[in-house]
Amino acid sequence: MPNLPLVSIITPSYNQAAFIEQTIQSVLDQGYPNLEYIIVDGASSDGSQKIIKKYEDKLAWWVSEPDHGQAEAINKGMAHANGTIAAWLNSDDYYLPGAIAAAVAALNAAPGTGLVYGEVLAVDGAGQKINTLRYKDWNLKDLMCFNIIGQPAVFFRKEIFERAGRLDTHYHCMLDHQLWLRMAELAPIHYVAELWAAARYHAAAKNIAQAPEFGREAYQVADWMRDQPGLADLYQRDRAKILAGVHRFNGRYLSEGGLPGKSLQCYARSFLAYPPTPLRDWKRILFTMFSLVGFNQIEPVYRRYQQKQQTK
Repeated sequence: MPNLPLVSIITPSYNQAAFIEQTIQSVLDQGYPNLEYIIVDGASSDGSQKIIKKYEDKLAWWVSEPDHGQAEAINKGMAHANGTIAAWLNSDDYYLPGAIAAAVAALNAAPGTGLVYGEVLAVDGAGQKINTLRYKDWNLKDLMCFNIIGQPAVFFRKEIFERAGRLDTHYHCMLDHQLWLRMAELAPIHYVAELWAAARYHAAAKNIAQAPEFGREAYQVADWMRDQPGLADLYQRDRAKILAGVHRFNGRYLSEGGLPGKSLQCYARSFLAYPPTPLRDWKRILFTMFSLVGFNQIEPVYRRYQQKQQTK
């Protein structure tokens, strides 16, 4: 298709047989005519390979072999990718109809932009809607302050990915955010207020099962920014906001991970660094305080409130 750029989608996979077929179908059913799809499975033992083989005639390349985690799997897939536009979609997430075409249109409309991102539908293990993750048109400074964009709805120019140096395999939870920082340092990023993907929140997902690890790696990213030649000056200029952002980020994950005491400690540190930052999470902070004193029944009320807000 000479008028449409080739788009490469990579799916890193490990023991997600319950979800991977929906992931695969969501990519193949996009209807985008110039697409190559690559799956990198980490030697799953749950029957994932059998599902992948059902679709192998529609794949540009796939492999199932041991690896050292998500970052290595994505880098491996990107090494086989030929598209000028690329993205990865984890094997428990899925695209919404028209996502790829919309991302291509957004990148074509802004030739200098290196990365575009849309909105993300948060769903549970059964596929039921939890809420909608909406963002703003953030820039490098915003990302440095730990405003987090939803990875399933991110598409980027492959050339920017290569120039940024690919994914850092030392990260297992913050690998995407650290990459976005390096990419945003090279080219502008742009937000499109459209739903492009769904992210699944379930017991085995990293954002639930490894919640404290996200905060630990976030502090590593903050330390890394401080020492990066292209970011050091910005870091020093906005140090208070950055520290407030990383403490807030850790507080949210610790709250979601069922550690309310540690969560509130992080929110307190965020407030001491730059008060406006944690105040954005005042509902989450109240919920966490109730959880700390044993009112765990407040959680379903909080979830219903979130869902109600999304319908307004």
